[in-house]
Amino acid sequence: MISASPRFSPACIGTAALMAAMLTGCSNEGSGTVAVSVVGTPTDFAKPLEKLPDPGAKLFLESTAQGLVAFDAGGEILPALAQRWIVEDDGRSYIFRLRRAFWPDGTRVTAKDVGRLLMARIEALRRLDPAGPLDAVRDVVAMTGEVIEIRLASPRPYVLQMLAQPQMAILSRDGGTGPYRRTLRGKALVLTPVERATNESGDELPVPAWQTRIVRAERAALAITRFRQGKSALVLGGRFSDLPLLVPAGVDRDAVRIDPVQGLLGLAVTGTGKLLDDDGVRRAINMAIDRSQLPALFPVGGWATTEQIVPGQIDLPVPPAAPDWTGLSLEDRRAQGQAIMKRWRSENGDPPVLRVALPRGPGATLLFGLVRHDLRMIGLTVERVDMEADADLRLVDEVAAYDSALWYLGRIGCARKVHCSPQAEAQLQAASLASSLDERMARVAQAEALMQTHNGYIALGAPVRWSLVARRLTGFMPSPRARHPLNHLFSSTN
Repeated sequence: MISASPRFSPACIGTAALMAAMLTGCSNEGSGTVAVSVVGTPTDFAKPLEKLPDPGAKLFLESTAQGLVAFDAGGEILPALAQRWIVEDDGRSYIFRLRRAFWPDGTRVTAKDVGRLLMARIEALRRLDPAGPLDAVRDVVAMTGEVIEIRLASPRPYVLQMLAQPQMAILSRDGGTGPYRRTLRGKALVLTPVERATNESGDELPVPAWQTRIVRAERAALAITRFRQGKSALVLGGRFSDLPLLVPAGVDRDAVRIDPVQGLLGLAVTGTGKLLDDDGVRRAINMAIDRSQLPALFPVGGWATTEQIVPGQIDLPVPPAAPDWTGLSLEDRRAQGQAIMKRWRSENGDPPVLRVALPRGPGATLLFGLVRHDLRMIGLTVERVDMEADADLRLVDEVAAYDSALWYLGRIGCARKVHCSPQAEAQLQAASLASSLDERMARVAQAEALMQTHNGYIALGAPVRWSLVARRLTGFMPSPRARHPLNHLFSSTN
């Protein structure tokens, strides 16, 4: 549960009034419809695959372009485009039977269509996550018009979790297969179910209002104000960067729902050059951050800070490595950092200003203030830049796609253009070639320890994901995947 904190009150003076002034032209959407705001921009809907992992892009894809399987709100795998599946050959073969589905132009979806699109998605994903659960996929084959097989060279856990990700959506140029069809109404999307009720003659019946969804991608301030005025029943996609808006907006605490997610929230070292190529400098930056201040900035019940890349043992054979400076006091850590920077200056002169890429929002402003103060304590100067700009430190704020240390290491690995350890990368490559799961995960554990020592990523805590849910809305539940299927929600009135 969130709570008020004086630490972010000064940063938000006048926020409630500003949000109220920004909201114009709102009207009720119609009795029984579910009006939804997702934090983002209309571009999330126009180019969803390019905008991932933004919440608006995720919501658009899971609503209009499902993959073979999907997550429910509880994080369990559900049938989607595939109505059922079996796993054979000791985990080397996944066979899916497709349900009867149609493209937006009315043509039938075939296994051949799905196989071609799915293989393209897998190849694109493997370029970013080369050691992930899809690394062993050899082929995707249409066995019949309705049956598709994914063949693997070796068994891999978490294949189904990866197939449930938004980037695995089966999407043609004209759109996907549902569960909703979309039409545009101004800047809002109107979603209606693909599967429609019919009368005795087989004619489709009109879609009842309670099955219709009106979805907008908009700034958090606007979404919160729309919700406060009763113009929407649900706000999705809230992150730490907009969390401080809730208190001055006067949102009822009972309306705030926090997802119990795991993942990465921290700063990836993405710059190059003599300063950041220095192992000691990266270590000094990591040591300097005072994580104890973060819970006061982002008062979320149950949220904890971390200094480690992987939050727990998960599937590792041993607990994840802790930084070698974990037991030191903050004063000792900063003293070491100051000594490192004094040495660097004596050899190289004044260090360049570090560019820190953060999203917009008051929470990100608070985080930047903390980073600026802490790095100044060891003699480094920073400036804030947008997420689209070139940067030396770049925020990573993502929910884990699957329950493995491999996701964490892959997300901040060499393929993502993060300052990485060649030795760790070699261990991950060896893990992909391992002959057994035990050997594979032993290699991953070695890679994890090397990456922790390399200090290419500055861990801060788990991601924060929040929603606003009206009392009239039923079917919503906090999600460990931050996934909230709209077809599971119902509104009694609007």
